[in-house]
Amino acid sequence: MSPKDLLLALVVVVAWGVNFVVIKVGLHGVPPMLLGALRFLLAAFPAVFFVRRPKLPLRLLFAYGATISFGQFAFLFSAMYVGMPAGLASLVLQAQAFFTLIFAAMFLHERFRAQNVVGLLIAAAGLAVIGLQGGHSMTLAGFLLTLCAAVSWALGNIVTKKVGKVDLVALVVWGSLIPPVPFLLLSYWFEGPQRIVTALSGIGAMSVFAVVYLAFVATLLGYILWSRLLSRYPASQVAPFSLLVPIVGLASASLLLGEQLSAAQVGGAVLVMAGLVVNVFGGWVRERFGAQRA
Repeated sequence: MSPKDLLLALVVVVAWGVNFVVIKVGLHGVPPMLLGALRFLLAAFPAVFFVRRPKLPLRLLFAYGATISFGQFAFLFSAMYVGMPAGLASLVLQAQAFFTLIFAAMFLHERFRAQNVVGLLIAAAGLAVIGLQGGHSMTLAGFLLTLCAAVSWALGNIVTKKVGKVDLVALVVWGSLIPPVPFLLLSYWFEGPQRIVTALSGIGAMSVFAVVYLAFVATLLGYILWSRLLSRYPASQVAPFSLLVPIVGLASASLLLGEQLSAAQVGGAVLVMAGLVVNVFGGWVRERFGAQRA
C-alpha cells in the first residue's frame, strides 16, 4: 500500500473511531431518533442529486438502508443515550464481524473455518465479561442495544454480499434516503413533537457540529475513502485496518470524555480484540505455519 493510501486508511480509522465520541456529544442536545433522522437527511441531500442511483433492485436498496443504516444506528444511538459509554460502544459494535459469520453460514451457506470459531469463542468470552460489568460506567440496556446494533450491521453486510459489485458511494448515498422516515416516525412517537421542536429551535453549535460530522465525515467521507481503498487493494489488505477503530474509539473517549474502564472491562476488551485478530489473521498464520512445516 502506498504511503498516500496508508494515510487515507488511517484517516478513515480516526474518523470512524472518533465518531462514537461525536455521537455522545450530539445526544446531549438532540434526542437519539431525531439525531438519526438529521444525520441521514444531511447524508442524502444534496448528494443524491449528484450521485447516480446504484444499479440494483429497489428491494435490496431498501434492505440495505433498513439494516446497516436505520437498524444499526437506531439501536446504537439509543444504546449510547441510555448509558453505553462511547469507547465500549466502539468495541462491542465490532461483534458484527462474528454475527456476519453466523448469518453468512445461515443464509449464504458459507462455511466456518477454524480461526473463525476460535476467534468467535474468544470474543464471546470478552463480551460476556463486559456484559457482566453492567453498572460499572455502563448500563445493561446500553450493552444489549449495542449488540442489537451489531446484529443490524451484520444483516446489512449480508445484504451487501447479495448486492455484489456496486458503487459503494452510490449505495451509501441512496441508502441514506431510507432511514429518515422511520427515524422521524419513531422520534414523533417516542420523543414527542414538543421535544422535537425544542431540540431544533434550541440546537447548539456542538449539536450542529455533531450532525455535520456524522453525515459528511463519518458517513460520506469515510465510505468514499474506504471504497477507494477496496477498489485498489485486496479486501484482505484493507479489512484489518478496521481493527484500529475500537482502539481509536476507546482512546478518544478516554481523552475527550474522561471515560474510564474497570479492570474487568479492560480484560474483556482485550479478549474481544484478540478474537478479532484471530478471526482476521488466523488463516494467514496457519497457512504460514503449515508452509514452514512442509
